[in-house]
Amino acid sequence: MSQPPKPRGLGRGLSALLGDDEVVSAVTQAAPTPPPAAQPPAPAVATPAASIAGEPARPAANRTPITLPIGQLKPGKMQPRTSFEGIEALVESVKEYGLLQPILVRPLRDGVDSYEIIAGERRWRAAQKAQLHDVPVVIRSIDDRDALQIGLVENLQRSDLTAIDEAQGYKRLIDEYKHTQEDIARMMGRSRPHVANTIRLLDLPPAVQDMVRDGQLTAGLGRALIGVPDPLAMAQQAIAEKLTVRDLERLAGETKKSARGGPGSGAGKGKAVAGGSSPKTADTRALEKRLEDALGLKVDLTLRGLGEQSVLTLEIRDFDQLDTVVDKLTRR
Repeated sequence: MSQPPKPRGLGRGLSALLGDDEVVSAVTQAAPTPPPAAQPPAPAVATPAASIAGEPARPAANRTPITLPIGQLKPGKMQPRTSFEGIEALVESVKEYGLLQPILVRPLRDGVDSYEIIAGERRWRAAQKAQLHDVPVVIRSIDDRDALQIGLVENLQRSDLTAIDEAQGYKRLIDEYKHTQEDIARMMGRSRPHVANTIRLLDLPPAVQDMVRDGQLTAGLGRALIGVPDPLAMAQQAIAEKLTVRDLERLAGETKKSARGGPGSGAGKGKAVAGGSSPKTADTRALEKRLEDALGLKVDLTLRGLGEQSVLTLEIRDFDQLDTVVDKLTRR
C-alpha cells in the first residue's frame, strides 16, 4: 500500500525568497524536453552597457535570461551539494540540445566580469563537459542567507542531495541564519520530523556519515545507528550482511539493552510482554483494515489489557509517507 509522491511546494519557497515568479519558473521548471526542430532555443545575448573611461560595464541584474561566457561563472560558496557525480546523461543532453534552462547567478565583488552561481551548478558543470562557450543566466542581487536557502531548495527540487548534505544544509540555516526547524520545514515543504531526523544524522561518526553520503547506507539505516555503542562496527555489519532497516533496528535495540545490562535486558521479558496481549477480535481487525484503507499504511492495533488502553502502530516506509500522514492528521 503506497501513496503517490506528495508535491513538496518548493516553488513557493523559492518564490518567497526571490520575489519573482518568472525567475522562479526559469530555475525550477521540470527537466527540459527536446525542442521542436522548427523552433530551436535562442536565448537573448547580453548587450554590454556603455562604460566610463573605456572599462567594460557589468550587465545589470536581469529578470530575463541573457548569455555570458562560461568562464565568468564561479561555483557558489553557499552550495550545499558536495558531489556532482552522475551527470553524464545531462552532459549528453546539453551536447545535443544546448542548455535550455538558465543558471541563476549573482555578481561577485572581486571583479567586473565574475558571477557566483546560486542555482544551476550541475548544469554549469555539464555545460563545461559539453564544451559550451556561453550559457544562459539570470542575474540577481542576492545575499548570503538567501543564496544558501535557494541553493538548498533548488537542489532538493531537482536531484535530491545526499541525506548528509541535506542535514548539513539545514544545520547551517539553523546555526548561521537562526532559522528554527519549523521555519525550515515550512520553507522546504517538509514535515518537522523529517527535518529533525535528517539533522540527527550528523550525530553519527564522520566515517558512518561518509557511508551514508556514498550510498553504502541508506538514511534509514543511518538513523537506526544513532545512539548505539559502536555505530561504525554495526554499520559495517549492516553493509556486509545486507541488513534491512528493521533488521538493524532490532539488532541495535538488543545491543543497547545488553550495554545497559540489568535484569530487564533479557529477551525473555520481551517475549512475556508480547505473549500477554489478547488475541485480536474481528472488530479490532476491521478497524485496522479501515485505518489502512484511509492512510495507505500497514496498521497494527494492540490492546494492552489495561481497560481500554491500546497501542496504534503505523508502519511508515519513508519520510514522504510520514509527510502524507502528518498532513492528513493535522488537516482542518
